[in-house]
Amino acid sequence: MAHRVLILGAGFGGLELSTTLSETLGTAAEVTLIDRADSFVFGYSKLDLMFGRSSAAAVRNPYADFVKPGVRLFRETVTGIDAAARRVTTDAGTHDCDTLVIALGADYDVSGTPGVVLGKNEFYSVAGAAHLATVLPGFAGGDVVVGVCGAPYKCPPAPAECALMMHDYVVARGLAASTRITVVNPLPSPVPPSPDTSKAILAAFADRGITFIPNIRVVSTDDSARTVTLSDGNVLPCDLFLGVPCNRAAEVVVRSGLTEGDWVPVDPFTLATRFEGVYAVGDLAATGVPKAGVYAEGAARVVAANIISRLRNEPETARNPGAGSCYIEIGANKIARVDVDFLSGPKPFGTFHGASEEMRRDKEHFGASRRARWFGR
Repeated sequence: MAHRVLILGAGFGGLELSTTLSETLGTAAEVTLIDRADSFVFGYSKLDLMFGRSSAAAVRNPYADFVKPGVRLFRETVTGIDAAARRVTTDAGTHDCDTLVIALGADYDVSGTPGVVLGKNEFYSVAGAAHLATVLPGFAGGDVVVGVCGAPYKCPPAPAECALMMHDYVVARGLAASTRITVVNPLPSPVPPSPDTSKAILAAFADRGITFIPNIRVVSTDDSARTVTLSDGNVLPCDLFLGVPCNRAAEVVVRSGLTEGDWVPVDPFTLATRFEGVYAVGDLAATGVPKAGVYAEGAARVVAANIISRLRNEPETARNPGAGSCYIEIGANKIARVDVDFLSGPKPFGTFHGASEEMRRDKEHFGASRRARWFGR
């Protein structure tokens, strides 16, 4: 009987894991991939959608185009996870497996942040980015707050990117003189592991008159009063709120008993949970690395390599490198990049590559190469 691998979530982690298993094992393993959505969207595409650089249709990569030998992809919603039994229930039935990989990413929790509404005043969901794309054309100037409601959160540079792209937007519309942009972030700097990256972003903020408030989070917003309240008690004027909701593991994962402090504890090098044959990959796993697609992708390759080794009765030697690169929209159509290694040394360290138009081609290649690998286009 073929080894049964069940993967929950078809994001960076799930797509890369199932693709690697298919490439190496073909139909020798029975791989099932489950996701409730009908398509995959790169995280950075949400900013392109919000600022009118791309359409909702253009940023979607339909799962119907994901066709790999030995892999079945089902559009189902996970309703229960029994990690000990390696059994998963969905709205369509029950799935049993020999190896379970949970890659459901991070969900958004607005319950503790009054005034923040999914799909309305946040840009981390596709629905939210699409809605804000309809709001921005009506913006006539005023106070803009790019506000983070809690940490950790997905893609740490994204709030800075949003602020810099917002500045470009108001300049293009002739609203720069009447617009003030503030970034509120619970982190001490825009990209803490890389002082050079943070220095470059803060310099870009200073050049554009963008205010950065570190070590503080947004605790509520009030549309009628046009204010945002911060965790230190201060209140900011706000005509347009662009929010980053609190992130946490999906409720179904929390109910399964897998989480501690909102995330799934794992061995950071093997991604193994405390349950035999159960792994957690990507944003929901507490690995000590950022919640970003490239890190989920790297972790997925490790899990795939060790599954393959186990089936071949070979030592499971693959280890999560905890290293990756993030592209950063720095404004004026230029992109920078930071390479950060979190696990190989005594502490995380990053290398900053300055902003250039050439780096935009690198970012485009990053997306194109993965579309080709996962979706064949």
